[in-house]
Amino acid sequence: MNEIAWIPLIFVTFLVIATIGLGVWVQRSVRSTSDMYVAGRSVSVSMNSAAISGEYLSAASFMGVAGMVMKFGYDVLWYPTLYAAGYLFLLLFIASPLRRFGAYTIPDFAEGRFSSPVFRKIAVIFVLAIGLFYTMPQMKGAGVALVNILHTPYWVGVVLVGAVITFNVALGGMKGITFVQAFQYWVKMFAISVPVFILFAFVGGYHTHMGTFGNEGEAGKALPRFHDDYQITYKPVAPANSITFPGSVTGTFANGAEVAVAPAKKVPADADPLPVEALVTSGLPAQTVVREISGKEVTLYIFKAGASFTTTDPIAASRGGQPLLVADAHGNPVPLMVPAKLTVYPPGGQDAVVIKYARGEIVPNAPADKTWLEPFGPLTNKYGHPVLYTYSLIIAIVCGTAGLPHVLVRFYTNPDGRTAKRTAFWVLVLLGCFYIFPPVFGALGRSMAPQLYAVVGGSYSTDSVVLILPKILNQNVAYLGDILSGITSAGAFAGFMTTFSGLLVSLTGALAHDIYGNMVNKRATPIQKLTAFRIAAVIAGTLAMLLGTFVENFDINMMVGWAFAIAAASYFPMLIVSVWWRKASATGAAVGMLGGGMAALTAIVSTMLADKQVLPALASWYAQNPVWRTLAEQPAIWAVPLALFLIYFVSLATPTAVPADIRHKMLVLHAPEELNLKDEYIKDEPAPAR
Repeated sequence: MNEIAWIPLIFVTFLVIATIGLGVWVQRSVRSTSDMYVAGRSVSVSMNSAAISGEYLSAASFMGVAGMVMKFGYDVLWYPTLYAAGYLFLLLFIASPLRRFGAYTIPDFAEGRFSSPVFRKIAVIFVLAIGLFYTMPQMKGAGVALVNILHTPYWVGVVLVGAVITFNVALGGMKGITFVQAFQYWVKMFAISVPVFILFAFVGGYHTHMGTFGNEGEAGKALPRFHDDYQITYKPVAPANSITFPGSVTGTFANGAEVAVAPAKKVPADADPLPVEALVTSGLPAQTVVREISGKEVTLYIFKAGASFTTTDPIAASRGGQPLLVADAHGNPVPLMVPAKLTVYPPGGQDAVVIKYARGEIVPNAPADKTWLEPFGPLTNKYGHPVLYTYSLIIAIVCGTAGLPHVLVRFYTNPDGRTAKRTAFWVLVLLGCFYIFPPVFGALGRSMAPQLYAVVGGSYSTDSVVLILPKILNQNVAYLGDILSGITSAGAFAGFMTTFSGLLVSLTGALAHDIYGNMVNKRATPIQKLTAFRIAAVIAGTLAMLLGTFVENFDINMMVGWAFAIAAASYFPMLIVSVWWRKASATGAAVGMLGGGMAALTAIVSTMLADKQVLPALASWYAQNPVWRTLAEQPAIWAVPLALFLIYFVSLATPTAVPADIRHKMLVLHAPEELNLKDEYIKDEPAPAR
């Protein structure tokens, strides 16, 4: 486990060198601010569609989808389906009009469409918020990949990859990364598809493994079991320091631990409060201690080094030695039964707890086959409101795709609106081909690498399945698994490197063009703007790396979904209304964008702080009010209508804030190119003297 994976390291090193080399080579042709921001508006359909696909297929697509399918089951297929479907919406309603209104950034469009410099400042806020949220899962992907290859600390991968991409963006801007992103789309397509077919040849096809689920024990209640003996390390970092045992499990604490036992599900509202110490389980020691964990007093059981524990399924909650009674669906009293959930804290002076598991034992944290296979499973039903969670997720991803600034800005690199629409069509095709494969990795991982369930979050969790799974083929052919793992590792690096590149250009554009060039120094020369771009790239890259070090224990796809939700509640309402409703006023669009976006941002940040136990009182309140937790974790279902509502009614109340030349602007947005009404809002500047 601690040996360097040399073959994957060679693959990744080659990819990084090729990325840097291509960026340096392209940098020689960067001559103007137009090259830096929109690649000279001269990128062909084939190149741009591959580049957009490469940028869009992030760590969430390459690693996160497979990891979440393995972790939660086919309930998660909403993610890859909607990631692709969002582009259909973008193709039909936004791509062409947005390109006809030529600009460098989306804040440019906001200011130009509404003739409001103040609006640019509001728009910049959400470019930064969405961009930084989206960089966090890319940074986690980088950290996880390096942990699996070099076994370095998590932060090393974050800093290394962040530094390489920051260097590339600072050198070549949009023109530099366009070629890199197009190249890396095909790297990712190769890396996600070829290992799947080779795995099929050795371990059996997809249907072979799917057919094994549900064949043990009672139908649908079978659970994954360890294939070998394992030692799993648990770190005391919320929200990943808990282990849920769904069946009879025996384990040993190798170096001692303090463990809190609590029900994994909420006690019914009509039942009395259930304290931790009221639970009955076998194997718990009598000695307890009260510790302050994240500002809250928690009763912990003390396990000495080498002590063993046993949990049984189910555990009966009781008070005073008598089972706590609740009513079933028919009103008959029944005992309240909950699975065992251990929250692990290391003994004094240590930073982790190691628990040993034997071959054949049930893997903790894994859902039963029936739950894993059916809709409304452990993801959408985790708070008891699966329909609400599902529809909010659908709205977030479909509308969020049409509101991601780093994706939208790429359409400005096309020569005109017609090629922008053709680009969006081919992106849809390329994404559809890619998303066939990550769910297959997830299904194979449940069957072949179940040990990844044992860790919640962290670098050896289900998020690493595309890196770990191919290694099982070393048992069949020497080094074959390492070679395939090298290929998938290179694909993973391409995933977060290309997306981080696009995000960094978007963030840098907001800092250098919108803030510096339009707020701080409006008379900046082309050379000053190029210098500002490169300085801003370093600032944005450093900030992204810093944030990335704090999210090791969050699921990659979950963080990406949050970025989509913020985009759906802020940029999407502004764009769709701006493009299709001429009565939209600057005041209405600004209020709607600010209201919906800030509401979604506040809700999402509150869930992150609650999960990290920064706000334990809020975490407790969310646990007691699952519907509010659902609405906070997936806010699109209410934040998007809120933004549209505000835009509509405030616009009707402020007709004087509608631009005087709105008829001309709507013509520019919608008139066919043959009429030659296109008027670039941002004129390309001459090349600076060298």
